[in-house]
Amino acid sequence: QPTLLKEIYTELYITEGGIETASKKRATEDTAVKCHDIFKPLNGRVTPIRTVLTKGVAGIGKTVSVHKFILDWAEGKANQDIHFIFALPFRDLNLIKDEYSLIDLLHHFLPELKSLESTELFRYKVLLIFDGLDECRLPLDFQNNESWFDLTKKTSLDVLLTNLIKGNLLPSALLWITSRPAAANQISPECVHRVTEIRGFNDAQKEEYFRKRFIDQSLASRIITHVKSSRSLFIMCHIPVFCWISATVFERIFSEIDSGEIPRTLTEMYTHFLIFQASLKNEKYMENGGTKLNNCSKSSKELLLKLGKLAFHNLEKGNLIFYEQDLAENGIDVTEASVYSGVCTEVFKEEYGLYQEKVYCFVHLSIQEYLAALYVFLSNSSADLLKTAVDEALRSKNGHLDLYLRFLLGLSTDSSEILLQRLPAQTRFSSHNIKQTAQYIKKKIQENLSAERTINLFHCLNELGDNSLTEEVQRYLSSGSLSAADLSPAQWSALAFVLLMSDKELDVFDLKKYIRSDEVILHTSVTKEQIWQNKNLLLQVLNVTKLEQSKMCIIQ
Repeated sequence: QPTLLKEIYTELYITEGGIETASKKRATEDTAVKCHDIFKPLNGRVTPIRTVLTKGVAGIGKTVSVHKFILDWAEGKANQDIHFIFALPFRDLNLIKDEYSLIDLLHHFLPELKSLESTELFRYKVLLIFDGLDECRLPLDFQNNESWFDLTKKTSLDVLLTNLIKGNLLPSALLWITSRPAAANQISPECVHRVTEIRGFNDAQKEEYFRKRFIDQSLASRIITHVKSSRSLFIMCHIPVFCWISATVFERIFSEIDSGEIPRTLTEMYTHFLIFQASLKNEKYMENGGTKLNNCSKSSKELLLKLGKLAFHNLEKGNLIFYEQDLAENGIDVTEASVYSGVCTEVFKEEYGLYQEKVYCFVHLSIQEYLAALYVFLSNSSADLLKTAVDEALRSKNGHLDLYLRFLLGLSTDSSEILLQRLPAQTRFSSHNIKQTAQYIKKKIQENLSAERTINLFHCLNELGDNSLTEEVQRYLSSGSLSAADLSPAQWSALAFVLLMSDKELDVFDLKKYIRSDEVILHTSVTKEQIWQNKNLLLQVLNVTKLEQSKMCIIQ
């Protein structure tokens, strides 16, 4: 049953500034921003803000924040100085092939406003929201695209967008762009007046989400207790979509007598989630019920693999919306897809798109990324598959294969094999192959990668169950002292990861206990919660060591 956004919505922790601005701030200057205040100058500033770029990892709540902003505006609760809001998601813009003028483009999305003349746009305060820059398939060539100033003259969508963002077209309009971090650099920095970062839920907000999610408060309490029992699970729940997946999984697990092993990693959680969704179809149509994929009917197994094929081939192309032709090309019958979307409403959905044509999509991009990894895992037996996937993900300009890589590596472990037993075309990876992959990832961590890629590789090691780098750092910590010369850049990155993701409680992190320096000893103690909420505190560790690469990793 659908739930109204205002009933389930939990406030997110949003800060002003990204990596670049955070590195120039002191720890105490981390500025929180309310979602509905992102266009309002803070701290006495008077410079107007035209373009806001909001960054955040997959599932952190970017799209939901957009919806909440629009809802509050529509209900008269905030931003009433804005007359029109045009929400133009990149996944919809990707479908546009013809040339348009800006006014025609707005009429195309909202035919009800065809009476609105181009000259009238300048009389109103307009907000244009471009959600999901990481899903954009346009080149966005800011350097070479021609300048464009005419609202009524047709041109390519790429030229329209770059000139809108530059301020050549409709300079009086406000612009809000959301993106995963790795894709955010597609926008020229001089075009952005404010950068915000969505960091997800803090600990109190995690509990609030679960209590809003369940009417049965005893069930909510039980789930909260279990999630808190695993530090890694509890920390991962700062990502709202992970809270949603976890709530679905644990509700089902706690309703069963024999639920088996409780998931501990991202991949295991998504695997349980898909298992339960597949079993819903079985129960609905009186097939062989059960909660393990090996108890699902043959048709359910086959459909999951077909969906995985659809997910993978379109993830490579950057396609997130599918038509009947796309389904047919991947062996999916339209009727079968409609039935699946009607039952498994949290995996695959059928809707009417921009042109009122029936289209299909996965409920969340992370679901598509998981199913793509599942398909590749089950249909390949190459010994170099995992290593090749690491290289492909690192070559990706916008990071669109990062989460897919984590899932693919997680599926190769013994724990995932138990969950996926008896699926057709099962692929086995030897422990030797997995160890080789882990070593290869650790070698890559030593290279000069971006902050986002380095942290993602640590998550990949977690999925593989390899904690050797973090264990090395923990041994240094337990020795009682730590000098800048003791650790490599990769180990400094691991130190940040230990502090943020360790299963062991670290109530107080006393910097002077661990860091020796000829220049300065940092006399400060901070709680782990403060470290998580304010990553700039970790900069103090790196400022002592002067390791700029690791500093960037720790900020991210």
